[in-house]
Amino acid sequence: MSGHYAVEVRDCIMVAHSLPDPFFGPAANKHGATFVVDVAFIGKSLDSHNVVVDIGAAQDVLKAILKPLHYQDLDTLPQFAGKLTTTEFLCRHIFDAMKAAIGRGELGEGGQRLTTLRVTLGETHLAKAWFEGPVAA
Repeated sequence: MSGHYAVEVRDCIMVAHSLPDPFFGPAANKHGATFVVDVAFIGKSLDSHNVVVDIGAAQDVLKAILKPLHYQDLDTLPQFAGKLTTTEFLCRHIFDAMKAAIGRGELGEGGQRLTTLRVTLGETHLAKAWFEGPVAA
């Protein structure tokens, strides 16, 4: 039987930023945002403990990735200089950081079996965005 297994973990960040382009209307001005961050770890098989990844390890890695963003003004962070820090952009930023952590072995044995990673940021109960891609290079 073919299919995929997935484990998803959640955290959140509170940030300030602006999107200085007329395209964004009122969001062009400085504003706060609280993002619910969901990361789905997807694979075709389970590890020797019958899990996709260790949920505790996944939560710890996600928390470490988000910590430098939490309670920050994204407009002042050097890594985002000149960037429009849209929800979609932040999904990719977090995806890249998680993919690097997986590559460093921070999710243990389960991380080696992952095929796909999806990072979803919920802006409100009405809107969300995600970035999904392969774990292997």
